[in-house]
Amino acid sequence: MTRSTRPSFGALIFFATAFALSAYFTFAAVQGDYGIFRRVEIAAEADALRGDLDRLNADIAAMENLTRRLSDDYLDLDLLDQQARDVLGLLRADEIVIR
Repeated sequence: MTRSTRPSFGALIFFATAFALSAYFTFAAVQGDYGIFRRVEIAAEADALRGDLDRLNADIAAMENLTRRLSDDYLDLDLLDQQARDVLGLLRADEIVIR
C-alpha cells in the first residue's frame, strides 16, 4: 500500500487562506486609512500648514508693528501721513494732483 504524495485538500485551503489574509493585511498596511501612503500625505499636509502658519504669524507681526506705531504711546508721523493720504485722500498744500 503506497500513500499519495499529493498535499491534502485541507492544507491547500489553509495556505490559500493564509496567503489571502497576508495579502489583505499587507495592502491595508500600505494603502489603508492608516497606511504608509496616508502617513506621507498627512506629513506633507502638516508641512504645508506649518508654512501657512509661519506666513500668517509674519502678517500678524507686521500688523502689530503698524498698530503700535499708530498708538497713543508711540506715534510715527510718517506712517500717520501715509495713512491719511491712503485712507482719507489728503494732500499737502505744496502738492499737485494729476489724474
